Amino acid sequence: MSNLYTSYPIPAPLNSAARAYLRSLAAMSPVTQIGKGGLTENLIATVSDALEARELIKLSVLETADCTARDAAEALAEQLRAVVVAVIGRKIILFRRPLNPKNRRIELPGRGTV
Repeated sequence: MSNLYTSYPIPAPLNSAARAYLRSLAAMSPVTQIGKGGLTENLIATVSDALEARELIKLSVLETADCTARDAAEALAEQLRAVVVAVIGRKIILFRRPLNPKNRRIELPGRGTV
């Protein structure tokens, strides 16, 4: 799979305060589900679009999926240049800054909007 998301900067690791703050914001419904088809090009594009629009998203990994939630989270984060905020059970929380600084909505504690 080619990486079409190289225009995004490689994310810096989150400190514990930023990670806790993002987890507190993640009380939302999952954007999409990862099923037995795994990480397809369409799923990756959907997740990327959602990250660009929202910065912080939640995903659900179904029991029928051929990968674990942790494996899916790490693969998505690597391909999309996102940060894995948390993996709780079969739920994944991802964070990525949008390319356009005007679209940034989340201000991380201790870092400002960077």
